[in-house]
Amino acid sequence: MSKKDKYIVGLDIGSTKTCVLIAEVVEESVKFLALGAAESKGLRKGLIVNLDSTVSSIRRAVEEAESVCGVPVESALIGVAGSHVRGLNSRGGITLGNRPRDIEREDVKRAVDAARGVNLPEDREILHVLPHEFIVDAHDGIRDPIGMVGQHLEANVQLVTSSIIATQNLVTAANRAGILISDTVLEPLASSDACLTQDERDLGCCLLDIGGGTTEIIVYGGGAIRHTSAVAIGGDHFTNDLAVGLRTPIPEAERIKRHHGCAASALLREDASIEIASVGDRPPRTIFARSLTEIIEPRAQELVALIRDDLQRAGLLKQMPAGFIFAGGGARLNGLDEMTEQLFHLPVRVAEPKGILDLPEQVAQPEYSTAVGLVLYGAKARRNAPARSGGIVGKLKAMFAGA
Repeated sequence: MSKKDKYIVGLDIGSTKTCVLIAEVVEESVKFLALGAAESKGLRKGLIVNLDSTVSSIRRAVEEAESVCGVPVESALIGVAGSHVRGLNSRGGITLGNRPRDIEREDVKRAVDAARGVNLPEDREILHVLPHEFIVDAHDGIRDPIGMVGQHLEANVQLVTSSIIATQNLVTAANRAGILISDTVLEPLASSDACLTQDERDLGCCLLDIGGGTTEIIVYGGGAIRHTSAVAIGGDHFTNDLAVGLRTPIPEAERIKRHHGCAASALLREDASIEIASVGDRPPRTIFARSLTEIIEPRAQELVALIRDDLQRAGLLKQMPAGFIFAGGGARLNGLDEMTEQLFHLPVRVAEPKGILDLPEQVAQPEYSTAVGLVLYGAKARRNAPARSGGIVGKLKAMFAGA
């Protein structure tokens, strides 16, 4: 392994913050080296609205991480998320011949190519091809058909598509900050690598990556990805509601939300008094926790209802016995997990990203799930590098290896 190949960098550009995580590959493990974070103002709902601000936030985060470990950041995996990302299920198949025979790598590639052969609008591209299962001569539920005997091979896949312009703008921002992008990765897919257990994937679960501008949804069942989606509400919406409702500056609204916010009045333990800053030169004011919750609760109910509607449309509400796992900074909102648990009657837990050696406690937090996951995703891809000579087959093997 060359010195350059020893390191993996994850770049997570969010609506609230930009994170750069540098890790080192040590034999079969990945070791934490440094994290750099900077305030992000150039994105809204996963879309770049100010390129210069985005480039500046990337540079600041990179400089912070480099200064800690002395490793220069030259390339990185970048996370893609937002309301422009959509998932759709597709199925395609091939005939292997007049007689049953052994299924080979090339056959799997052809079946997957058939499944991914859908017509997309000119402004969209395929970000990931995520296999549900393979079917060999009407026998379904097969994870890896190579070496099996059959006459007909089909593939069920989840196609994750994104806006070409939105993704290219992220890559352009990174390039202008001096970083080459080695891969673009769906953010909740990366977060899954850091946050989900194999039992949860097998039994059926939903990871909610609650970012600043959007909440990303990814559903697993039988060890495979069944659904990907996003809803256009994130942590910033709660902050903005508080800023308007309490007539207080955005930074103060964010502070109040983090320290005193609660998603449901029924979960409020005491109606404590809270001193808040006013706009301009006006003196501080005192409010009570209940009035704070009265502003937050309707938005929390809207978010949970949108998630429920999305899962109902996908027909997955009754296929997630392992429940919900919350990632992202919005997962910290007090009471949101309990509200979700009560509505869906399913278990809910807040993620603590794992899988990297020497990960500091302050980084093993839900808001860094994507950054940790990007590094793990990159490490998994490298371990499967020999298999990737088979193109899409290698990528599919990498998917199965993490499932």
